[in-house]
Amino acid sequence: MRKVRKAVFPVAGLGTRFLPATKAIPKEMLTVVDRPVIQYVVDEAREAGIEHFIFVTGRNKAVIEDHFDIQFELYDTLEQRGKQSQLDKLRALQPLPGQTSFTRQQEPLGLGHAVWCARDLVGNEPFALLLPDMIMQSEESCLKGMVELYRRTGNNVVAVQECDPEEAHKYGVVAKGAPLHTGFEITGMVEKPAKGTAPSNLYINGRYILQPEIFDLLENQERGAGGEIQLTDAMLRL
Repeated sequence: MRKVRKAVFPVAGLGTRFLPATKAIPKEMLTVVDRPVIQYVVDEAREAGIEHFIFVTGRNKAVIEDHFDIQFELYDTLEQRGKQSQLDKLRALQPLPGQTSFTRQQEPLGLGHAVWCARDLVGNEPFALLLPDMIMQSEESCLKGMVELYRRTGNNVVAVQECDPEEAHKYGVVAKGAPLHTGFEITGMVEKPAKGTAPSNLYINGRYILQPEIFDLLENQERGAGGEIQLTDAMLRL
């Protein structure tokens, strides 16, 4: 069984739900305490053993690439001013050379299309998918536990979370099957079901481990909810 070494981060969205804050700043770069949202998600992936970070970006997202690059002028300034602790903090967050890749989603065709755009960078191996809308705060990385479950089962793994049943129509919702190790089998998925029709109150909270076969399915996936290529529709065919 191949190790999960790569993670995909879809960061091309416009962030319209956060306007006006995201008019000039990508939603992934909005600050929570002392670092941007995307940094928390990358840190979670790093803790899970991810070695290659793949960002699917769009127009006006160059600042994300800059964030994960070395800023020599800033580093020199901090060193000259004796701010070693701040310099050490920045260096600790810095991916190693060759660990980051960036590709463009040139059309806003949904999450499934964004994942498909990473196909050549992922190649023929399992990969993690992390949506930067969700920050997972726990003692152990959520993704780390998922990687361990994948190692034991070899199956696709999806993290879910409970929501108010009245809010289920806003999410990708799963149908719960038989218990399986520390989780359960997923017998179905619906992207943004009509009110009152959701199969459960368990929604996909933005963490996946997927086999590379998903790319072939996304290649021919018809548009679904919202006129977009939905990842959940392709996953139903795995």
